[in-house]
Amino acid sequence: MKPYDFSVELNFTRTYQKYKNEHIAIREVLCLKEMYPRIFCEIRSGDGFAGRVKMSYAGFSPEPGGLGYYCNEEAIKSELAKNEYDKKLRNDVNAMLEFWKTENTRYKVRAAYSPSVAEALPSDNWPEPGAAFPLYRMAGAYLDYEKLLCNGIRGMKNIISWKKARTAGRNQDTKLFEGMETALDLLAQCCLYYSEMASGLAAAERDPMRAGELETMARALRNIASERPETLREAIQLSWLYTILSGSLNYGRMDVYLGDFLARDLEKGTLSVSGAQELVNSYWKLMADRRTTWNGRVILGGVGRRNEKNADRFALLAMEASRAVKEAEPQLSLRFYKGIDESLMEKALAVIGEGRTYPILYNDDVNVEAVAKAFRISHEEAEQYVPFGCGEYVIDHQSFGTPSGIINLLDVLEITLHNGIEPMTGKEAGIKTGVLEQFETFEQLFAAYKRQVEYFVSALAKQEKIEYQVAGKTAPFLFLSMLYGDCLERGKGIFAGGVRYLGGTLETYGNINTANSLLAIREAVYEKKLLTLEKLVEILDKNFEGYEKERRLLLDMPKYGNDDGAADGMAVRVHEHICRAVRDQADRVGLHSYLVVMINNSANTTMGAFTAASADGRRKNEFMANANNPVGGSDKTGLTAMLNSLVKLNPAIHAGAVQNIRLSPELFRDGHAAVKSILKTYFENGGTQAMITVVNKSDLEKAMREPEKYAHIFVRVGGFSARFVELDRSVQLEILSRTQY
Repeated sequence: MKPYDFSVELNFTRTYQKYKNEHIAIREVLCLKEMYPRIFCEIRSGDGFAGRVKMSYAGFSPEPGGLGYYCNEEAIKSELAKNEYDKKLRNDVNAMLEFWKTENTRYKVRAAYSPSVAEALPSDNWPEPGAAFPLYRMAGAYLDYEKLLCNGIRGMKNIISWKKARTAGRNQDTKLFEGMETALDLLAQCCLYYSEMASGLAAAERDPMRAGELETMARALRNIASERPETLREAIQLSWLYTILSGSLNYGRMDVYLGDFLARDLEKGTLSVSGAQELVNSYWKLMADRRTTWNGRVILGGVGRRNEKNADRFALLAMEASRAVKEAEPQLSLRFYKGIDESLMEKALAVIGEGRTYPILYNDDVNVEAVAKAFRISHEEAEQYVPFGCGEYVIDHQSFGTPSGIINLLDVLEITLHNGIEPMTGKEAGIKTGVLEQFETFEQLFAAYKRQVEYFVSALAKQEKIEYQVAGKTAPFLFLSMLYGDCLERGKGIFAGGVRYLGGTLETYGNINTANSLLAIREAVYEKKLLTLEKLVEILDKNFEGYEKERRLLLDMPKYGNDDGAADGMAVRVHEHICRAVRDQADRVGLHSYLVVMINNSANTTMGAFTAASADGRRKNEFMANANNPVGGSDKTGLTAMLNSLVKLNPAIHAGAVQNIRLSPELFRDGHAAVKSILKTYFENGGTQAMITVVNKSDLEKAMREPEKYAHIFVRVGGFSARFVELDRSVQLEILSRTQY
């Protein structure tokens, strides 16, 4: 294997060093020119569109590769260890590593922490024992693809040139717009780069049909380099390349911005329905190959679409693509509402019933109003909500929602029971809230738990604001800012005052285990007096060893997910407290919104592995419940009861939650009638969302024994889908534990 040459990384670093003190917009675009098109990959056999990328080990992006200016020291050292390199190159690479240690954006974020934030968030290396961790990323960007496609590269340059001239006339800084103009030139250059590649491949191609496809691709790339897109093919190609250069990982309301192109091509007769389907399938394969795992959202349906008829035509093709292209991405999501074209819901259930896990269903009749209240925006603005990543909500190209942080509520409870000590490490981790003897009533214990939660929440909110501030001072993120309201109007980068609504989110883990544990403590210790609190904590510290009877007692306590008033009531209390505690931080730290997201990916399993035994009967190191779903197997009174529990948690005080449901294939054999009836009732009762996996438990068990035979099985893990056989065994076991209906 040819040794990695590090040329992109070294040239990128030299350019950054040369222009370190230049205006941040100019420095950013000059650095981007060292990455693109060099990190683009070749067009592969069968590709319908150009644009694959392998991120460099040092570079710039909002999230892919790292936050802002990044350097992956571990990966670089791994490459150095694989091969022999001459002394000069090795020295140059080591000097580069040394430079980026204190110059990368992530380092600058932590360096900006106040002492109190640093004390509450001592580590970035999660998962490990601990209650709270920051995440370093600028995720959740949804670009204004309509603006891009309506104007094209030349039109966008004209808009920006006009803004620059207007700004210069007011004697204001024009460098941001100069950087944007150069960035658009770079985008055009990338189009031409791939056009030449496609033409070269066509000339060498022996298959006439494939040669024709490549020439068509080359022509489309040449066209969009200078003119606005006129066809579906051109619109897809331009939006895709822009997405790659921007570092955005989600694709927005695709049926809206591509629906008109589809309709125009079909009406002109320049594209057949089957030809359009082939294009969409090709696009799906390209997105799947990007492997964004927790991202890759394509949004269909929903209220607030300007071109519903055309959008619906594209939506049907998109769902068929997810059915035909059997991959974990893109994460196809369907927003539905009363009055939606029935053919869309029929198609959705048909695809879900085949075990594809898509589309994910979102109930606009509940969500729009909930988003309006949670985000403090108008109903009309809330109609443009879009889930991203694992299921967090933002407003399409109007709001930004995360670097985000993580809080493990179950660990917070354990720290409370140990008066500020993390039981897995024995180290101080939280605040002193009182020794066990002081908690004479359950409400005193619950109040101590809430104070502990609020301590971590306050630090995480401050961290998020710091991350935005550092990112905004470091770079304007040109490709994001050009397609984000109100950056052009304000003449500011997205994180430097440009974006209309700058918000934040906090990912919560262990919610349901915490609620179940608090209820068990209330009943076993304070109401039935079966144990003292001191004895209970002793049992937990010993991981139930020698106390199986007591563990059984705790396991038999009421559990969330059974439409039980006591259990669900405690879940509501935990939910209301964390959501309101987080929401109240927004004004304190200067964010438009700061909201909880209950979107667990697989971290309920990985974080559970670093969490002590809990009062719900869970042993040390075992997985926690996923998001706000019941603990696997604890929902014992049927599907209706479980769904009734889900709807009790108020959706108007958070920014997204995951509702995972595993159904048997048998439910779909009667034309979806049973499923439609169940979902109809659930959504009418206030259900916000449903992620449905259709697979038999027995097939999952077989897949664990003979993975080579079951690569076709996909499951919803948390906020993402995956081939079951590719998951870690611990995650497989957590999924297997979930009740099948």
